[in-house]
Amino acid sequence: MLAPTIAPLAYASPLDQAVAVANPKARFWDKVARKYAAEPIADMAGYETTLRRVQGLLSTGHEVLEIGCGTGSTALRLAPCTRRFVATDVSPNMIAIAREKLEAQPMPALSFAVADADAPACGDGAYDAVLAFNLLHLVSDLDHALAQVVQALRPGGLLISKTACISEMNPLIPWLALPLMRAIGKAPHVLCFDARQLQSAIVRQGLDIVSVERHGTKGKDIRVFIVARKPA
Repeated sequence: MLAPTIAPLAYASPLDQAVAVANPKARFWDKVARKYAAEPIADMAGYETTLRRVQGLLSTGHEVLEIGCGTGSTALRLAPCTRRFVATDVSPNMIAIAREKLEAQPMPALSFAVADADAPACGDGAYDAVLAFNLLHLVSDLDHALAQVVQALRPGGLLISKTACISEMNPLIPWLALPLMRAIGKAPHVLCFDARQLQSAIVRQGLDIVSVERHGTKGKDIRVFIVARKPA
């Protein structure tokens, strides 16, 4: 049974709800799912730039996996560019909201599923691209999560990511504010690294960096957009 602070949604199955109870990450994101879904995108121009860039990298012949899809807004925008688009998130409530959106805007190529980015059940070499937006700083083990991505990619496949580099923020935020917020349940676990360290982690898993970009339009942009390719 779910904790009282987690409201079950129409598309959250009993199995998905059991996953949420067992996983601290799922419990956190389940609690904030509705609030998260209602929040506006802070930098819409930067978001649209990222979407256009990703659309240019995908094709209608591609099979794509998105990990950490949240409530599915990005998946709904990108799925028409692909043959098959599987979007996953650790939070059953996030996925429930995503399925509500999909019901309102049917898209045969798109499906949503509950899965942890730290241990995605996605099959070996099944995808032409793996997308990870605003996610890699939230995984438990960056190298392990990236290894799972590499396993999911076909030879020549792309990792397309956009990641908050917490170490590039004011030091008071990652080393003081975030630990305090996490202690009172107001922030999730986060990894602190900069863009250089993230690139090094990607290369350690055998991927070739194709592009490193920043798409933000409002002040300092700590979110780095990286495209990396699995060798053919």
